[in-house]
Amino acid sequence: MADPRQVSVVIPAFDEEDAIGGVVADLLGRRPWREVLVVDDGSSDQTAARATAAGARVVRHPYNKGNGAAVKTGIREAQGDVILLLDADGQHDPEDADRLVERVGVYDLVIGARAAKDQKWGRALGNAVFRALASWLTGRDIPDLTSGFRAARRDRLVEILHLLPNGFSYPTTSCLALLKAGYNVAFEPIRARPRVGRSKIRAMRDGTKFLLIILKIVTLYRPLKVFFPVSLASLLVGLGYGVWNVAQYGKIPMGAALAVQLAVVVFLFGLISEQIASGQERR
Repeated sequence: MADPRQVSVVIPAFDEEDAIGGVVADLLGRRPWREVLVVDDGSSDQTAARATAAGARVVRHPYNKGNGAAVKTGIREAQGDVILLLDADGQHDPEDADRLVERVGVYDLVIGARAAKDQKWGRALGNAVFRALASWLTGRDIPDLTSGFRAARRDRLVEILHLLPNGFSYPTTSCLALLKAGYNVAFEPIRARPRVGRSKIRAMRDGTKFLLIILKIVTLYRPLKVFFPVSLASLLVGLGYGVWNVAQYGKIPMGAALAVQLAVVVFLFGLISEQIASGQERR
């Protein structure tokens, strides 16, 4: 287990005055962490004051930049060798923190995996779709792609800092980036409690971003996982349409030829991208 005195607890927070004091107090009452660092992302309420009163070190953004931007500030400011990240809304149980932290060392990143029953049905359904897509693209079973409760080596997070978005997609990005970079990633079952207050995640807006992030990261590391299925689909459509037209009308239509050409072009782009990605990994 990582020594708690080398663990920086980082909590991104935006307008969480009702929950943040209790979260900080619970954490400080359980282990002698090196620090509990709250990054106040431009809150308009008493989030910073209540976090300070509870014993946290607070870093403030002058305006709201996004959850991911607050996490990046926390990673830069953290003084410990290990970083424990959790949300400020009270849904993460501090009792689970030990089980996440104790596996860091053997693993570079340990993610708290929530059970589907602990999530609202709409969000659980969306997360299941994202998990299935990410698992197929990465070749690794991913029980929870969007959990914000995680522990990691700070140097590994610094390494991928430039890839992390400023919005709510940082859990997805950090998980996929470290997996595809070949680092050790583990998932630890946790219990998720009902959050205090209203969630700031919007299903359509942030769901679209999560999907684009998955494709972006996998395209960055394993482009053919994306390009090959698109190329194959285009080829099958072109051939099928062409064969049907030859059988019916005795000629190959322009649409079928264009679909086959598109398949070849997409596949060649995939090969070029794969070579570029391989060169980046060797460096």
